[in-house]
Amino acid sequence: MRVREADLRELMDDPHCDERMLLRTVRRFGLVNRAVSGWGAIYRSRLRPYLRSRADELREAPVRILDVGCGGGDVTLTLARRARADGFAVEVCGIDPDTRCLSVARSRPSEPGVTFRGAYAADLVEAGEEFDVVVSNHVLHHLSRDQLHELFAHTDALGAELALHNDIARSRTAWGLYSLGILPFAPGTFLFTDGLRSIRRSYTLAELQREIPPGWTVTSPAPFRVIATRSSRTTGGV
Repeated sequence: MRVREADLRELMDDPHCDERMLLRTVRRFGLVNRAVSGWGAIYRSRLRPYLRSRADELREAPVRILDVGCGGGDVTLTLARRARADGFAVEVCGIDPDTRCLSVARSRPSEPGVTFRGAYAADLVEAGEEFDVVVSNHVLHHLSRDQLHELFAHTDALGAELALHNDIARSRTAWGLYSLGILPFAPGTFLFTDGLRSIRRSYTLAELQREIPPGWTVTSPAPFRVIATRSSRTTGGV
């Protein structure tokens, strides 16, 4: 655990993995994310203040939010629902290059203003698209060092005023707690093996701080979590 195991491969990243197990895994991501990802707190402390700061502008055009590597779309939908419940006009786009994962996202009940697309962030940059907010969940640990820097560069190139890249923080305690807590949800999925591999592949706070470009910050919003952020707008607090 002292060294990030960047070469460790997760089972679901194999294009030839058992598709039924993959789809069951992706469908259960919602349960895992509600338990460990902390998007409720991130929304309240980071995204909602930003949306409030845009309140006057929202009368003219909705805030565009991009969820990179959206998987089964549960975070995409959660953010859209929370924003709409607070009265904010948003358009939320989830992107993922894996069509198998997108099939899960697209099978969910449709939500106003939510779309899912098969794409990389680089594709949207090349197309000249722009977003006000760019987020990701559990993507950073999948990336090589070069890919990590590309994600930060693509986020900037998409014009995001607010960026929130949320991930696991590697530690022995996180590994131990997850190995026990995931057991009721793991049968028939990759959640046990891949979750533990994800932790071993993840960055510590200090490691991620060494990788961020100027203008970005890394904090630990909760135990066993790291979030890389950049904001070009003063929101006036939580």
